[in-house]
Amino acid sequence: MPTLLSTLDTRSEAYQHNRAQMLALVEGFRELEAKVRAHGEAKRAKFNKRGQLTPRERVARLIDPGSPFLELSTLAGYKMHDDNGRKDTLGGGNIVGIGFVAGVRCLVTANDSAIKGGSIAPMGLQKSLRAQRIALENKLPCIGMVESGGANLNYQSELFVEGGKVFCNIARMSAAGIPHITVVNGSSTAGGAYLPGLSDYVIMVRGRAKVFLAGPPLVKAAIGEDASDEELGGAQMHAEVSGLAEYIAEDDAHGIRIARDVVAKLGWNQNYVPPPQRGFEPPRYDVEELCGVVPPDPRHPWDIRELIARLVDGSDFLEFKARWGSDTVCGHASIEGYALGIVANAGPIMPDGSCKAAQFIQLCCQANIPILYLQNTTGFMVGKHAEQRGAIKHGAKMIQAVANATVPQLTLLVGGGYGAGNYGMCGRAFDPRFIFAWPNAKVAVMGAEQIGMVMEMITKAKFAGTDHMLDEAARKIRDDNVRMMRDTLVKRIESESTALFATARLWDDGIIDPRDSRRVLAMALATCREAQTRTLSPNTFGPARL
Repeated sequence: MPTLLSTLDTRSEAYQHNRAQMLALVEGFRELEAKVRAHGEAKRAKFNKRGQLTPRERVARLIDPGSPFLELSTLAGYKMHDDNGRKDTLGGGNIVGIGFVAGVRCLVTANDSAIKGGSIAPMGLQKSLRAQRIALENKLPCIGMVESGGANLNYQSELFVEGGKVFCNIARMSAAGIPHITVVNGSSTAGGAYLPGLSDYVIMVRGRAKVFLAGPPLVKAAIGEDASDEELGGAQMHAEVSGLAEYIAEDDAHGIRIARDVVAKLGWNQNYVPPPQRGFEPPRYDVEELCGVVPPDPRHPWDIRELIARLVDGSDFLEFKARWGSDTVCGHASIEGYALGIVANAGPIMPDGSCKAAQFIQLCCQANIPILYLQNTTGFMVGKHAEQRGAIKHGAKMIQAVANATVPQLTLLVGGGYGAGNYGMCGRAFDPRFIFAWPNAKVAVMGAEQIGMVMEMITKAKFAGTDHMLDEAARKIRDDNVRMMRDTLVKRIESESTALFATARLWDDGIIDPRDSRRVLAMALATCREAQTRTLSPNTFGPARL
């Protein structure tokens, strides 16, 4: 068995420094996630007074007790729009994740109505769209718990057109055979009324649910008609008169029980044959050591095999072409019994490494096994030697292989993700099935210092022709201004390269603690595996609400 042997000295000063830096980064993003939860928890008394569960309580009650729940994009929109990264840390204003409901793996969403009434901000919308894509690719039934003040009209130009995709996606997924179950816990009005309207099963909470295209004031203004909320869109009216609601619940807890019953009655797993349970060994090295593997400075080299040894079953890794193109590491392994191919970086992507990766990706497709990219690259190698060795054409082979792979691809950003190397290693632009990041990850066209240096050189070249027109003092002032411009640019690019900046924009599906990598990847692999073996029952238009 090809077991990786670690040479990591966990007593060294370098290791201890790396670990301290990583733990500080982990603590930083965990504090922000805690702020999101605390923001919602502060409204608990208001929800209790109304006889409601908080949004996170709704999610917790929906999920099977003791089962895993993989929450996604917990810091969507960080420091964007109304999110200031401090007290108002919003998490996109919604809760999204994959969990088990009545034994069925489902995509679960909930408006976080404890935060700004569940109003929808631009990145919250993008988070919902990403969730729908995950559900479609992985054939997951969707359960949504709705209570929202609607679109945040301050950002209507970023919401209106994109928001229509939510409804289009629901219709198409329903037609593809993916059921949508919606529990209406509160307001779902105006355009939001089409969320339950397009769902396959609708549960409304008596006395709380409101589903209408126009509320009493607008109806009065438009047609002069007096009407109450209940007459226009209450749960009882929709259950007994309009027929929009299939089920009426007495409270949030009852609505969740009905949703679980609906899932249980779908027989979703009756024709699904799960793969046989396979035993597996944990890695031979302590998962805690993952926090000390990576230097905080992405310019410092480190051996990606040390990470693999702490990630895969039994630290068993059959490396592919180990003696050729060694800056790109490829090989076969498994995580919790799920076979996979690994493509990993130990630095820049050289022409030989591009060829090796492209061949290995095709072999994984031939064997129908998913691919995990451990992204830690400064990009494709540049310079005369690399260009003459075919950096462009060989890099293009790798990009073609990634873009056209026929198996699920997962990406974990564990260091730098710079330049076209981010593309070649299946970054967000190449639509991996799932993509997660460690808190030290960097994503940018190139390093901040490199960008600053390039811009400084370009600016100096631009002004070189005027040197003869300036005296020494004037040239010094000009050069000082150029350096100041460079320093300002470097600082900005550094702030725009962080994992927090990336996750806010959904360039990943969430930042994770390195020590959770194996658990998170195992759940993602299991989700992909189930999708590969599940057969849906599509129809032409999706079930019509009659």
